[in-house]
Amino acid sequence: MKKKIGVVLSGCGVYDGSEIHEAVFTLLAIDRYGAEALCMAPNAEFPVVNHLTGEATGATRNALVEGARIARGKIRDMGGVTAADLDAIVFPGGFGAAKNLCDFAVKGAEAEVLPEVARLLEEVIAAKKPVGAICIAPALVAAALGKNFAPQLTIGTDEGTAEAINRTGSSHIACPVTGIVVDEKNRIVSTPAYMLAGRISEAYEGIDKAVKAVIEMASK
Repeated sequence: MKKKIGVVLSGCGVYDGSEIHEAVFTLLAIDRYGAEALCMAPNAEFPVVNHLTGEATGATRNALVEGARIARGKIRDMGGVTAADLDAIVFPGGFGAAKNLCDFAVKGAEAEVLPEVARLLEEVIAAKKPVGAICIAPALVAAALGKNFAPQLTIGTDEGTAEAINRTGSSHIACPVTGIVVDEKNRIVSTPAYMLAGRISEAYEGIDKAVKAVIEMASK
């Protein structure tokens, strides 16, 4: 039976939701390595950014509805997903991971995590199932798990973000764009992707390695 890998989306677009390249590369790698993706997103409204100008529009959009664009309509409200439905979970990046799923973008180390996200992450960790975190998403994992689990994570080499991650009780490890950091104890895999990537192929290489490692870990 194929391993079922949860993919948590936070909208559609790098500035206010999931980074589309990262989300698609995650889905591609899950399929390439013989697993099945279960896309999900919170059923909640979040502020919209005009991706042409980079400016806030003042409008809101529903993350579940927007995530359905990436998932081609096959997506679930994450409020109804439990760790029992999954063999592992992966969080693509994009500002939505740091603004919608939590408020790390505003509060840094003092960030609060959306309750349904924190609940599912804690369930997955308690069940000793693997977690993958891409780009800025390791900051979300740090905010949710830092105090109780002290995970090892990477967002690449950005010193300010790394410092904030360390202040959650987590440990940041510097990592090149195509590399991954594996926390064997907590079963967490992270990779920098567009926190460092200058080319789309660099983001792809790290994500492919990270997803492969998550699936291999889920099979042990």
